[in-house]
Amino acid sequence: MVKLTRIYTRGGDKGKTSLGDGARVSKHSLRVEAYGDVDEVNAVIGLVRLDLQEPSDVMLSRIQNDLFDLGADLCTPHQDAPKYPPLRVTQDQVDRLEQEIDALNAELSPLNSFILPGGSRAAAYLHLARTVCRRAERRITALADSDAVNPVAIVYINRLSDFLFVLGRYLNNKGEQDVLWVPGANR
Repeated sequence: MVKLTRIYTRGGDKGKTSLGDGARVSKHSLRVEAYGDVDEVNAVIGLVRLDLQEPSDVMLSRIQNDLFDLGADLCTPHQDAPKYPPLRVTQDQVDRLEQEIDALNAELSPLNSFILPGGSRAAAYLHLARTVCRRAERRITALADSDAVNPVAIVYINRLSDFLFVLGRYLNNKGEQDVLWVPGANR
């Protein structure tokens, strides 16, 4: 369990931060940017949860915890034989997301157009969370091009954006309140 006794340490005052393995890196390193974007997704999900009740709130609560797991995964570079095995995102977490997507999507009518962010307040925030999630995915995959990344972490963040999209539709009265894109509507 993490125990925080001091909030400021002055360790980052010169633009460096510590990774999970103790290595010091720039605060603008790709790894720090990746888990920083994951943290931002988590914050937006916190906004969504202000408007929700069960069962959607319970799902998002689990996801917020998973996002801390993902952040821990990303902040600890791969080592072949670590003394203490780091926390890594698992396939079970991806499988749970897929099951929830399938259950929610089964209650939605098929789409005939792209959706504009909006409808309900919760759905609009979910679309914001989805776009931040896609940015996190771009950062994680860029990091994976230059450094080892848990491949399941990439799958998880990709599946999460799908989940956020489907839950947004579900919270828009099962798609009835979706705001549809009308191509060329303002020509």
